[in-house]
Amino acid sequence: MYDADNLATAGTPTMSLAEAAAAAGGDSFVTIAYLVAAVLFIMSLGGLSKQETAGRGNMYGIVGMILALGVAIFSAEVNRYGILAIAMIPALIGGSWLAVRVKMTEMPQLVALLHSFVGIAAVLVGFASFLDPHGGMTPAELTVHQIEVYIGICIGAITFTGSVIACLKLHGALSGKPLMLPARHLLNLVGLVITVLLGIWFLSSEATSTGVVLLVIATILTGVLGAHLVAAIGGADMPVVVSMLNSYSGWAAAAAGFMLGNDLLIITGALVGSSGAILSYIMCRGMNRSFVSVILGGFGTAEGTVSVATEGAQGDVIKISADDTADEMRSARSVVIVPGYGMAVAQAQHALAEVTRKLRDADITVRFAIHPVAGRLPGHMNVLLAEAGIPYDIVLEMDEINDDLPNTDLVLVIGANDIVNPDAEDNPNSPIAGMPVLQVWKSRMVVVMKRSMATGYAGVENPLFFKENTRMLFGDARDNTDAMLGGLRGS
Repeated sequence: MYDADNLATAGTPTMSLAEAAAAAGGDSFVTIAYLVAAVLFIMSLGGLSKQETAGRGNMYGIVGMILALGVAIFSAEVNRYGILAIAMIPALIGGSWLAVRVKMTEMPQLVALLHSFVGIAAVLVGFASFLDPHGGMTPAELTVHQIEVYIGICIGAITFTGSVIACLKLHGALSGKPLMLPARHLLNLVGLVITVLLGIWFLSSEATSTGVVLLVIATILTGVLGAHLVAAIGGADMPVVVSMLNSYSGWAAAAAGFMLGNDLLIITGALVGSSGAILSYIMCRGMNRSFVSVILGGFGTAEGTVSVATEGAQGDVIKISADDTADEMRSARSVVIVPGYGMAVAQAQHALAEVTRKLRDADITVRFAIHPVAGRLPGHMNVLLAEAGIPYDIVLEMDEINDDLPNTDLVLVIGANDIVNPDAEDNPNSPIAGMPVLQVWKSRMVVVMKRSMATGYAGVENPLFFKENTRMLFGDARDNTDAMLGGLRGS
């Protein structure tokens, strides 16, 4: 509780007792509201960890963000609502338009683009915070503030340019082939050392003009560094890149929170940054790769490139028709479906859901096998299947279903490639050697649905296509799934 003396000093020296009490009460309300919003964000992350509760978790996040925005907009520090409206209204319109127009296949690049917004926001906040008068700060406080500004700007610049490159790669505007410059690791190291030296110079500079120049140089340097880091990562590692950039954007937001003195932004940024880092670790473990090796330049070339030959003769492929595939499904006791990015591109998930219902109505066991890096975004396949109304309990992760694949009659692979490549286990010289994969070749029969024999993002040929128990169903995934559904309905 505040006593009279505390209340009297809560505002300016000329503030009345009632005004001081109102100011103290307002600060308490903001603190409580921010605390509630933070709890909602934590509940949101908890809900998003499971498919069954993902919708509820998303709602918690929406409510928390509305509360945080409302408190920030109507706080005592904000009084220029005209300028705020000019900034917010176009953003609201643009965000709503994107949410309505974007396709699920374009969601990965949209997420990367949104990460870039967080990065550039951190850069702009850093410059504004540095140029804002710092009267009343002790030398130690000023040093801490300058460290916050410098780190925030550098993280924001890396996040911005890296996210833009990732967005362009995912959208196909840039090749998925990694950019392998000579001595690229040395270039990254030199850039990092120069950034640190600039930071030391920035902290020792006293003139504002000198500080601004150093910040601009650091922004350009770290921006180039961020672009180079992501450009050197191949297409096969892009799901990890999206997750990594999610973590970067969180730390950029936290840095902006420190610069603005906003506790909620610090908490939210730390939540996003740490959860993104954990997810990146999980994704790397799913690929049997270290996080450092991905960041320093992962494997992978552009999807559909000339394949890298594997050891031994490959032989000929055996083709199958959609009607024959439907017949094989009807005669099976258990069917496992492995979705990949090809399913997302063809938007075949809704027809696939109908196929699933037909098979289950015939007492055939149907399950879906999800690889950690299927698609181009963590959880991409899970979202598509949930959108089509496929029950959560038949959607299993790789570790949950791999041991049961030898007992499966038929595995239907739709638009997936690298995640079902046996070379990951059998060929130690393969670029994907050691990557955990779905062992679909151990089932009685495998039907692979692809447009052509083109390679996946890793750019390596898949021996699965040439195995005796594999059948290739060429063509558009949506058309073939519709044809299979027609065959099942006609039975």
